[in-house]
Amino acid sequence: MIKLLKYIKKYTLEAAMGPLFKLLEASFELIVPLVVAAIIDNGIRNSDKPYIIRMSLVLIMLAVVGYICSVTAQYFAAKASAYFAASIKKVLFKNIQGLSYEQIDTLGTTTLITRMTSDINQIQSGVNLTLRLLLRSPFVVFGAMVMAFTIDFQQALIFLITILVLSVVVFGIMLWGIPRYKMVQELLDKVLGRTRENLSGVRVIRAFGLENEEATVFKEKNEKLTKLQEYVGRISALMNPITYVVLNFAIIILLKQGADKVYVGALSTGAVVALYNYMSQILVELVKLANLIINITRSFACGNRVQLMLEKKGSMEDGSLDAKSIVISDGEPVISFENVCARYTGDSEDSLSGVSFTAMKGESIGVIGGTGSGKTTLINLIPRFYDASEGTVRFKGRDVRELSVKSLREIIGIVPQKAVLFKGTVRDNLLWGNQNASDEEMWDALNAAQASEVVKEKKGGLLAEITQGGRNLSGGQKQRLTIARALVKKPEVLILDDSSSALDNMTDKNLRNAIAKLPYKPVTFIVSQRAASIRFCDKIIVLDDGHVDGIGTHEELLKNSETYREIYESQFGKEAANA
Repeated sequence: MIKLLKYIKKYTLEAAMGPLFKLLEASFELIVPLVVAAIIDNGIRNSDKPYIIRMSLVLIMLAVVGYICSVTAQYFAAKASAYFAASIKKVLFKNIQGLSYEQIDTLGTTTLITRMTSDINQIQSGVNLTLRLLLRSPFVVFGAMVMAFTIDFQQALIFLITILVLSVVVFGIMLWGIPRYKMVQELLDKVLGRTRENLSGVRVIRAFGLENEEATVFKEKNEKLTKLQEYVGRISALMNPITYVVLNFAIIILLKQGADKVYVGALSTGAVVALYNYMSQILVELVKLANLIINITRSFACGNRVQLMLEKKGSMEDGSLDAKSIVISDGEPVISFENVCARYTGDSEDSLSGVSFTAMKGESIGVIGGTGSGKTTLINLIPRFYDASEGTVRFKGRDVRELSVKSLREIIGIVPQKAVLFKGTVRDNLLWGNQNASDEEMWDALNAAQASEVVKEKKGGLLAEITQGGRNLSGGQKQRLTIARALVKKPEVLILDDSSSALDNMTDKNLRNAIAKLPYKPVTFIVSQRAASIRFCDKIIVLDDGHVDGIGTHEELLKNSETYREIYESQFGKEAANA
């Protein structure tokens, strides 16, 4: 948590002005009991009304100035804490963007979201309260004690003992609470994870009638979190009543001894009232301090979690070569796999093993296989979403690990399995592929992706609005627009990962023909479970449980690959396979 404070350096002025004005307010507050004592001893005792009026005006002036200082302190503290939190969010988001797919898979999306939202909001609240109260409350407590010593030494000793006892209570509960609040945040991650799974998979849950089972699991996790929060809350809640008991007991002793001294003339009535007011101020400030420490405890737990996330650096080493600068002669492969194996973190077996093939400029490569055969794993190795555990993936003869990740991905157009569009216009979404694309280039990409009619039907054309996630489009429309987005960048390598599953056979055929006629002739990888989508590819790779079962054309694979023949027969029948 301490390391995060470097992000508040840019707002040092605001961070300093907040406590400063709070201390000014506290100084005026400490003067009030002395003014009240003077009114009692000099004004009321002597029936001096002008003096009472003058001192009352002084009290009003102190209240007004204190109010102005308080509002000013609140403004600066809020500004500093808000910008501080914004700076951390910016850095954290950038750091998360630099993490590899492997790290994101391990950490989990829910954990990352919690760090970005709940944890940072708690840190912001803690910093805000710290700037306002961390110096003010101790200042008032010790200031009141010092003022008490100036009035009566023996009475002031009661203040000293009371403050020591309360310090033990407050800091003892704080040290106990820090690790427990960390456990609360970890359980919150799990509850949020379950919630996210249920909301994203609500259709599947309802389709299988598992609403009650999922509700039961969620209830168990939620109750575990609730019980821990109640336990921590009960212990933390002891702080206020214990504080009140100790302070009120101290006030009783103070008033008893003060009354005895007033009776013998050793102390004035105004002085006793002043001492009582100082003790009341201590009571209020220690209650504030107790609540502040609880909040700081939570903030420290959240801050440590955020700091751990900031310290995680991308596990994928970046190369130095610019992929765009590499030139090859005719006949050399653009993409080549050399005995490549891939394994996900925590797995005991390879998801992909012994894959070797080459892809030439303008070639279309089909990748087919059953569910879980490693199709997506294979194509994810090309743009370095993951790195091969063994073997080498080459781009134009150079190991992809030698290339700059940014430059490599700039020359690769990727259409993932899940079609994702962002809130904005059609043009905004297409510009993700190429920020400098002209309208003509966008329409060329839309025509090739068979999406031009979709856009023309929308009011506004390229300016038509797309809702978050593309919810105002059908599955096929979203797929075609995501393909167009990839084509706008005119990639040297185009990867279509089962991206035409929602298209009808005719549209799929037209799409493949349009891609084959692209003037810049990209190497095209088409991943599909439909044999019709990859049937006419120059080369087809058949995967079976992570192993290559065959590589060749459609006709060759029907003869030589049992896996491919089974897939084709299941979709077209034995007669078509034997034709």
